[in-house]
Amino acid sequence: MAAIDEYINTIIERGRRDAHHDGSSTIEAHHLLLAIAAEGENATHQALTSAGLDHRAIRDALDREFEHSLNAAGVSLAASGLPRPSKAAKPPTQLGASAKLALERGFASVDRKKDLRPAHLLLGILQAQVGTVPRALALADVDRAELMARLLRTLTPESD
Repeated sequence: MAAIDEYINTIIERGRRDAHHDGSSTIEAHHLLLAIAAEGENATHQALTSAGLDHRAIRDALDREFEHSLNAAGVSLAASGLPRPSKAAKPPTQLGASAKLALERGFASVDRKKDLRPAHLLLGILQAQVGTVPRALALADVDRAELMARLLRTLTPESD
């Protein structure tokens, strides 16, 4: 198995645990983002931390996004006393639409699979124009365009 295959399997498995923790029936892009932050691969770790994002900061941003979305629907999380989601008996095994699209975007950014790097997976997540991840990062005042540019610089060989 290639190193990138092992990395992707690790990220999906970690994402699966985060999805289970959230009570989600599928693994979504934000679960993969949490997994990438927890994994600590060099290029992705440096890019995320340069934007002030680690696992805790991403979790906090996602929590703010959840509360913000409820507020937009007229529901106050503080006033409603909603309980935390209960964990399903088994962790999810299926990738949700946002995760599938993130993987597709990441894979599409290279011509050959052997050129695929962990940063491509993170780019695939960050390139989403709508959804939980872009909303959470916007609420956390993260400049996604700058973060993506930083990642792209790690993928581009230096010119001599």
